[in-house]
Amino acid sequence: MLNDIIAITNEAGNMIKNFYRKDFGIEYKTNASNLVTEVDKKSEEIIVGFIKKKFPNHTILAEESGLSDKNSDYVWIIDPLDGTTNFAHGLPFFSVSVALTYKNEVIAGAVYDVMRDVMFSAEKGSGAFENGNKIKVSSNTELEKSFLVTGFPYEFDDEQETIFRLFKNFILKSRAVRRLGSAALDMCYVATGIFDGFWESSLNAWDICGAKIIIEEAGGEVLDYKGNLLEINTGKLKVLATNKCITKKMLEIIQEHNNILK
Repeated sequence: MLNDIIAITNEAGNMIKNFYRKDFGIEYKTNASNLVTEVDKKSEEIIVGFIKKKFPNHTILAEESGLSDKNSDYVWIIDPLDGTTNFAHGLPFFSVSVALTYKNEVIAGAVYDVMRDVMFSAEKGSGAFENGNKIKVSSNTELEKSFLVTGFPYEFDDEQETIFRLFKNFILKSRAVRRLGSAALDMCYVATGIFDGFWESSLNAWDICGAKIIIEEAGGEVLDYKGNLLEINTGKLKVLATNKCITKKMLEIIQEHNNILK
């Protein structure tokens, strides 16, 4: 399965690359910050078309077209272009993410760092890889020496103050925090040891499923804000991903903000 996932993720990424910094149509989902481009849709068509042809009885959950439910134990979860705003503005930090779950457990996934031509991939029990080279999370145990990454939701609603307070606390208690605009790549950079930890609320399954197994196979862990193993569902997810060494310290800061846990 993993070879198929890598191949179709790469094909979609190469199509995206051909549109980079060229003219393409842009639409808005919920507000002016939440974009979708014709390139997102073309990428999704490539991936979904491949799956429907090769695995016609599998269920598909894709960001733009939603759920195609075949009542299967196998579910493909697709983000055809993670980091659409970056792509639309010509910032070369965006990705394609494809994951396969079996009975709600991610068993294989790939995230393609399009403009760097880097493929992150993993299959359950087989390790995590970057362009075929095995990767692992960092061994840093000290939060004050940690390099962290996060993201903000498109709509803050009543959590706005909490999200910004949490961001401030991590800035004050870590070495540095970055906000780069692609959750899938943020998490893969945890898997490869660039970042020590990642947190973000209001994520969807397609944002994180491909990277989830990559982090886990690289020796890290992906939890919810209560410290439980993250369960994949179709609702909004609060995600903490770390090298395992700083999990407890990050959770302590998150859990100081009780309303985040609601």
